[in-house]
Amino acid sequence: MATYESVIKITGAVGDLVFYNLNGKNVVRKKSGFNKTAFKKNPSYEKVRQNSSEFGHCSKVGKIIRVSLDFYIKKAGDPLLYQKFAKLMTEIKDLDTVSERGKRTVENGLQTEIGKKRLRQFQFGTIENVMSIVEVKNQALLINGKKQIDKAAILTIKLDSENMMTEYAEDEVILNESQKISFKEYFGKEDFLLYFVALKNENNEILQMGFI
Repeated sequence: MATYESVIKITGAVGDLVFYNLNGKNVVRKKSGFNKTAFKKNPSYEKVRQNSSEFGHCSKVGKIIRVSLDFYIKKAGDPLLYQKFAKLMTEIKDLDTVSERGKRTVENGLQTEIGKKRLRQFQFGTIENVMSIVEVKNQALLINGKKQIDKAAILTIKLDSENMMTEYAEDEVILNESQKISFKEYFGKEDFLLYFVALKNENNEILQMGFI
């Protein structure tokens, strides 16, 4: 890209050059060599096509999961959370070893122990992750922390990556002395489910949250 000075102001394409105005300056650049038809059919672009397909998949899956967590994401107050979560989706997708390149999915990655662990370790903004004090055992949630935690909100998220949509159900439970919560069953056993927990004090302030 270069700037130019001329009595005649040119806008548009002339040969291989494109003229336009950018922030009050006259700019000229060469036309891009990108060819849409070649991108779709040329074997030399195969890896690029594969990366593009998987990138689009990860972006869409990340978005539909974030929509289900919209309230809590706003509470996280992290303007870069979108990028961080998109990166997480890509890392989890890379763990899919059953699909060929270009067709790897987040869902398959989440079926691995490493994929599950990475999702659980993800921290939402500056709010502490629940992983250090929450244990899941026999369809129950056990809270082992010493903080004054009075309530727990549990989201069950049904992920349908084929149709790029989610459904979710949310329960808020007042904790008893044992700090043990039994999970309510939502959706079908064949559905792909994610679980998210937010731990709160009596003033509804979120102390810790994350996937479990």
